[in-house]
Amino acid sequence: MFKEANVLDFKRMIADDDNAVLIDVRTPEECSQGMIPGAININLMSPEFMDSILELDRNKNYYMICRSGGRSATAAGAMANNGFKSLVNFQGGMLSWDGELEMP
Repeated sequence: MFKEANVLDFKRMIADDDNAVLIDVRTPEECSQGMIPGAININLMSPEFMDSILELDRNKNYYMICRSGGRSATAAGAMANNGFKSLVNFQGGMLSWDGELEMP
């Protein structure tokens, strides 16, 4: 399935992983308020969500982000069901992030 990580573990994991891909599944409107540097936005609520996910390299390590950890867990579960092996959900999501943000 997928792993869960709190903010401290999540930051350590992405810092130490050269094969990391951060996916923010919030809406573009939510992401306009700031994103973790390097994250890409693939909106879970978009009809194209699964098409976008299925185009990704299954050999990468995916770190899933949303506002509070719920939507990212749903997205990670969908990815696990489609053959993705290395998935980490950010428990607490952006509500618990206390680092620098990028504005898209």
